[in-house]
Amino acid sequence: MRRTLAVGITIGMAAALTGHLAQAQAPQAGFFITSAGPGKGADLGGLAGADAHCQKLAAAAGSGARTWRAYLSATASGSQPAVNALDRIGAGPWANVKGVVVATSVADLHSDKNKLSKEHSLTEKGETVSGRGDTPNRHDILTGSTLDGTVSKEAGDSTCGNWTSSGEGAALVGHHDRQGGGANPTSWNSAHPSRGCSQENLRGTGGDGLFYCFAAK
Repeated sequence: MRRTLAVGITIGMAAALTGHLAQAQAPQAGFFITSAGPGKGADLGGLAGADAHCQKLAAAAGSGARTWRAYLSATASGSQPAVNALDRIGAGPWANVKGVVVATSVADLHSDKNKLSKEHSLTEKGETVSGRGDTPNRHDILTGSTLDGTVSKEAGDSTCGNWTSSGEGAALVGHHDRQGGGANPTSWNSAHPSRGCSQENLRGTGGDGLFYCFAAK
């Protein structure tokens, strides 16, 4: 009886230790899709406003100690130089809130080896974002970026006035579920331009004003 009890206690302690080690080794959350945008379509308050939104959502989810940046590019304007999304997000690696590493580096993120998908591209709450075939479809994610994570050099608006417009203009969007239409339907960051910049127009093309957030530090 004593031996059985001792063995049981030993097994229980080992299981608890294994659980604690697994928890300690789980990667820190460093990537999510916003569960909701600010509510003004693609008017995010510029890059600063988008970053603040990422930080606010991360803090509410218990990850506010890290420095969060929105994966968004911006065009040159006045004395302000162009900004590339890939330069804003740190060096990686980045894990979702469930500990799945979606990319190990900036190069990996922009390669075919990343693990971004409907399954792994979760919100800060750990929820799946509805995609193509779901109602409503919210798979269009604002990026203003080309496939390599840089701002478009083609004529025309690709960032909804550098994320200050909720009316005229357009923004490049990616498909978080890696399917749909557009020039690059399986791209997570540059599938096609949006129809406009208002919340209604973003929803009309399968989006909801959502964007990616990465921990830069």
